[in-house]
Amino acid sequence: MGPFLRFATLRAGLALVTLLLVSLIVFSLMELVPGNCAERYLAYKNTQGENISFEDIAAEEARLGLDQPFLIRWGTWTANAFQGDFGTSCILRVDIAQLLGDKFLISALICFAALFMAYLIAIPVGIYAASSRNPVINNALRLVSYLGLALPNFLLALMIMLFFTVYYGDTMTGLFSREFRDAEWSWARVQDFLGRAWLPVFILGWSATAFALQTVRALMLDENDKLYVTAARARGLYGSRLRWRYPARHALGPIVNSLGFDLNRIFNELPIVAVILTLTEAGALLLEALARSNDQQLAGAIIFLLTATIVGLNFVTDLALALLDPRMRNSVLGARA
Repeated sequence: MGPFLRFATLRAGLALVTLLLVSLIVFSLMELVPGNCAERYLAYKNTQGENISFEDIAAEEARLGLDQPFLIRWGTWTANAFQGDFGTSCILRVDIAQLLGDKFLISALICFAALFMAYLIAIPVGIYAASSRNPVINNALRLVSYLGLALPNFLLALMIMLFFTVYYGDTMTGLFSREFRDAEWSWARVQDFLGRAWLPVFILGWSATAFALQTVRALMLDENDKLYVTAARARGLYGSRLRWRYPARHALGPIVNSLGFDLNRIFNELPIVAVILTLTEAGALLLEALARSNDQQLAGAIIFLLTATIVGLNFVTDLALALLDPRMRNSVLGARA
């Protein structure tokens, strides 16, 4: 087995262990909520005028497997989760996979698009800002990045909605127009989605761009002062050739390694933006499950799917760094840069 294959196998094993630990934490939190799924559902039925007895609760617990030991229930839930089966929503009594449908995929696409937008802008602008001696440009970029960090996403969403309402008569809420909300996927529906999805992508990417810009600029400034850059200048390298061959190449390593963290931060901001823009996707469902319906089964499924996406992204970035970063190849893979 070659060094890269050993490295990939080790990282895959660590990713699997991480997912198992996350599943244990998520399932344990679901269990710590007062009252199990059977009790909460039957209590809801009781509020609708039905008389519920202790025998009904016991029968429902047996049907759901809640009378089994904790480890057996966790193992069953985890095994099913790895196959995409998260059981039935505790309150809505609908299969969670069917309830989520394409909502989680839409949420993931929005978050990845916001992340892509952030780094598409932050990497070249941050590198240029760190290398430029123009105080006007530096101060302008610093002002823009500080404004992005200081202005909350929900306030930006409200400002944009007010602008579109006043000047165009459309609040731009929702991911689809009225005629496409319940329609089957088609090219027309995709176009309608793209015509509205840009708004949450822009709003979520606003602060992410500002944060990434500050990070890229700080890393580049740190690399520019190192001895290997000074030695490269002494050998006659200047300008963009020097910048991209040495400091930028090394500064981008930590940026690539932080993609999973940035994706998680963007998704954390998604539920609030979803409420303001009335988006019907996984972020809105997560907020509904945690704050209103107390549907821990649905919330646990969304959190597990999000974690699996982040772990998968971290696994890919680890492999990419092992191939692209010469320091990584030397220290981990034992290969020559």
